[in-house]
This record gives sequence, C-alpha cells and structure tokens, in this order.
Amino acid sequence: MRDTRESRLLLVLLIAIAFALITVDIRKGEQSPMDSARHVAASAFGPVENGVAAAVDPVGNSIAAVRDSGVRHDRISRLEAENAKLKQRLGSSDRHRSRSKELDKLLKTAGAGGYGLKGAQVIGIGSAQGFSWTVTLDAGSRDGIARDMTVINGDGLVGRVTTVSSSTATVLLANDPDFSVGTRMEKSSELGFATGRGGDAMTVQLLNGKAEVKKGDRIVTFGSRNNKPFVPGVPVGTVSKVDRTAGDLTRSVNVRPFVTFSKLDIVGIVVKPPRSDPRDDVLRSKKPPKPKPAPTVTVTKTPKPSASESRS
Repeated sequence: MRDTRESRLLLVLLIAIAFALITVDIRKGEQSPMDSARHVAASAFGPVENGVAAAVDPVGNSIAAVRDSGVRHDRISRLEAENAKLKQRLGSSDRHRSRSKELDKLLKTAGAGGYGLKGAQVIGIGSAQGFSWTVTLDAGSRDGIARDMTVINGDGLVGRVTTVSSSTATVLLANDPDFSVGTRMEKSSELGFATGRGGDAMTVQLLNGKAEVKKGDRIVTFGSRNNKPFVPGVPVGTVSKVDRTAGDLTRSVNVRPFVTFSKLDIVGIVVKPPRSDPRDDVLRSKKPPKPKPAPTVTVTKTPKPSASESRS
C-alpha cells in the first residue's frame, strides 16, 4: 500500500477505535462489550477446566495421604521397637534381680554353716548316667570339683556330685529314689536316713521307732566320715506326715524338701567343709514360714417364726 493521505487517515482511525475499546472494557461499574466474548470462552473451556481439576485433586490428595501414612508408619515402627527394647531390658533386670536374690540366700546359708563354696549354674537336666533326677553344672575338675561333693543352694540340700569332667559336673538330686543321706532332727537330734521319692517328696526312716516327731519338725544332714559325700548341718526339709504305726523298730516320716528341684539355677558346691558341725545354726538363720490364716466361717441364724405365722 502506498503512503497516501487516505491510508494515513485509515491508520489513525483504527488506532482510535482500539483505544476506545480498551477504555470501555476497563471502566468500572459498567458492563463491558467484551463480556459476551468472555462468556463464550468460559462456556467452551469451563467444563474442561473443571474436569481437569476433578482428576488432579484426588491424585494430589492421595499423594499427601501416602506421604502422611508413611510418616505415621515410621513413627509406629519406632515406638514398637522402643517398647520391645524396654520389655527386654525389664525382663533382663527381673532375671538379674532373681539371681542376685538367690546368690544372697546362698551366701547367707554358706556363712551360717561355715561352708566354702564354688558357685555354679545349672546348664542342663536329664539322665546323663541313667539317673532319673540329675542336673549338669558349668563347673568341673579344673574348678576344684570332685566326686561326692555336697551341692546346696540358698534353701538347703540339692544333691551330690556323681560325675566330673574338666568343665562340667553331674549332680544326683536329693529327690531321686537312689539318693540317700544321713539326717538329724532339729532339737531332738533323732537320727535317720532320708531317701528321694521323686518330685517334691522324701522319706526319712528314723532309727528310734518311739521318737517323738510331729508335723512341721525340721531336718538337717548328719554328715559323713571325712565330710563325704555330705557335710553336716545342711537343711533337708520339713516333716509333712508322720507314720503312727507302733511296734516297729523304726519310724517313717514324709518330708517336704526345702529345695524346689524344678526351679534350680544358682547353686554352690561345697569345696571346703566346716571346721565344726554347725548343727542347727543354718536352720536358725532361716525364717520359719508364716502360718496360713484360719478361714473365717460366717454363721447365719434363721429367725424364728412369729406366733401369727405359726398359727397360719
């Protein structure tokens, strides 16, 4: 197009119209002629925009939920791990406290009887040499352990050593039917022989058939020549039943051992006997069991019927 007067007038007219439209569109409070065009665009593109938003929002929410869920899962896992460690620590502490208590009782018994001990732990049970009631200890000949040594714990007589290796020892328990030990009654000094009956029971045959024995009397070991296989004064058990049969040369009594053979853990092997017979010293150091309170019996009286009720 050539630069003529008409073309210049046309250009100025177009510029003026453009400015007029811009001014009308941005005026406040009045409807713009461009609104119709905007409405047409909104009608065309609005559903597409809403669909895209509806599709994108769940994805964003799911990503946030997964992220939050992962944080919660990690927190729960940490708490569970901490709880497991705490329970393990508490269980270990309970075990240490129990063993410490057993060791304290063992040392007290050894002190009262004057016994020189080698401490050991039960590491196995079973019939290593054909015996039905035996345990294996983690101490042997290299620890100074020898056959026929007396084995005790804080409660009393456990048994005697029967077999020894360099690092272990087998103990025949006092409740084994093949077990036998000389005994002496507390206070009366009546002599007898105790044998095992399996479980938590023993039998004592008293040499004096007329010996005065009652339920609750306590028994200790009498000891042997050269203190083998048993040292004197070790608590054996309490009389639980007395055989009243008369006319026999001996009297049989049932004895409940002080030791619970199914719960053995820390024990002591007497490697040095006492200088003198402790007799009842160890028993006196032990507190007698508390008597069980007598059961209370409630008696309910039935009220007598009145005279009117009797006539009716």
